[in-house]
Amino acid sequence: MSAKWPTWKELPLGATILEPGNATEYHTGEWRSMRPKTDENVCITCGVCWLFCPDSSRKLAPRQKKHPESPYMQYYDFDFNYCKGCGICARECPTGAIVMVAEEG
Repeated sequence: MSAKWPTWKELPLGATILEPGNATEYHTGEWRSMRPKTDENVCITCGVCWLFCPDSSRKLAPRQKKHPESPYMQYYDFDFNYCKGCGICARECPTGAIVMVAEEG
C-alpha cells in the first residue's frame, strides 16, 4: 500500500513558518561556488557586513594582533555552514577587507 498524500486543503499555507527559530538546523553553505575571505588586518569591525548578510553567517573571531583603527580585539569572520557566497558583504565592506575567492574542493 502507498502512503496517502494530503489534499491541498490539508497542506499548510505557503511561506508559513511552522517552527520559528529553526534556521540554525539547516546548514545551507555547502553549494556555493565563491566564498568570502576577510583580511583581519584591514577589517575595522564596523559591522556593515554583519548588517547586510542575508544568512547571518558573520561572526566575531579573535584577532591575532590589534588593529590601529579599531578598538576591538575581534573582527568579523564567517560561519561557512550558512554562507552561500552571495558577495553582498564584499560589495558593502567600506574598507575592502572582504574579497570573494573561488571555493576549493
